[in-house]
Amino acid sequence: MLLRYTSLPEGRTVANTKVDVAIVGAGILGLAHAYVAARSGRTVALFERSPKAIGASIRNFGMIWPIGLPAGVLREIALRSRTIWLEALREARLPFRPDGSLHVAYRADEAAVGQEFARTAAAQGYSCVWIPAEEALRRSRALRPDGMLGALWSETEMSVDPRQIIAGLPEFLATQYGVRFFYNTAVREIESRLVRTAERECEADTVIVASGDDFQTLFPECFAESGVTRCKLQMMRTRPQPDGWELGPSLAFGLTFTHYPTFRGCPSLPALQSRITRELPALERWGIHVMVSQTSTGQLTIGDSHEYGLAVDIFDKPFVHTLILDYASDYLRVPTLEIAEQWHGVYARHPDRPFLHLTPVASVHVVTVTNGLGMTLSFGLAEQILRESGVIS
Repeated sequence: MLLRYTSLPEGRTVANTKVDVAIVGAGILGLAHAYVAARSGRTVALFERSPKAIGASIRNFGMIWPIGLPAGVLREIALRSRTIWLEALREARLPFRPDGSLHVAYRADEAAVGQEFARTAAAQGYSCVWIPAEEALRRSRALRPDGMLGALWSETEMSVDPRQIIAGLPEFLATQYGVRFFYNTAVREIESRLVRTAERECEADTVIVASGDDFQTLFPECFAESGVTRCKLQMMRTRPQPDGWELGPSLAFGLTFTHYPTFRGCPSLPALQSRITRELPALERWGIHVMVSQTSTGQLTIGDSHEYGLAVDIFDKPFVHTLILDYASDYLRVPTLEIAEQWHGVYARHPDRPFLHLTPVASVHVVTVTNGLGMTLSFGLAEQILRESGVIS
């Protein structure tokens, strides 16, 4: 990596850096590109406009969730991403929970969808099976037994604490691979292979823009033409559960069958959707489907809701948190559901495309995940884009 300084007329100096890959955005997608490029021997500089990453990458469940992707190319990217996630986490010695997932059914229409999917799962490449209630209870001590009909068990899901990962990966990348990080440094302009900030110019063979839901700062015309919008979600965390208490697999319930495209081919899904519309209109109105994961410090993350539109309401709705928690309380038996933190996150959303990969000028790649599964796709998508762009072989 070369570093030189150029004098400006007013006497200030601008540092000039030359690298193989320059990345804008220190969320999980930017960090994934940095990891994949740097471990392939490329020099990398990463620019983040805030003192630390504060966007969607720290405001989610921390779930790596391959079961949320439909069979085909997207699922292959997700599974490859999971493999690289494991390599990165082990190499960086960051904590994770490789405990799989349970979609738990308490109503006959929920069980019908889960059982239908399980019957064709193996043929579609999914490592999951339908298990009876007794086995589900053995796998997770967090579930209420009353009325449980069984669960769809999948071994591929895992979880991390996104705050730990987004804080820990940069230190590892800087120490192990020499990635240069420039926090509190907004990129003002990108001109082909030249990245400009107020105090620096960086020349790079390839530029990756992974700026999440910021559609205005860099290449706004590309986003305006893409049809992308925003999704706001509300989430919460409990205080830590007692020492030694483990959630086990990450949990999802009947509402989640209607949320992910994975289950759209199940014949019983329309009946389930119709019943939810009839009996739970408030949850449907706010896009609520309830999932639960556990951090390495024992807290349970519970969510979430979905509101769509470019103009995001900065004020959270307490009744949405109540709707989420009331639904979760019907199915969970955990030591404490006392809420310690509440927040909202915002991510890019497209009605048809799971991610955007735009090339506004030569050697510049604008990338954002637009289906709410950025943690899941991040490393696999980064590898694919870097390979397609010739950065790695």
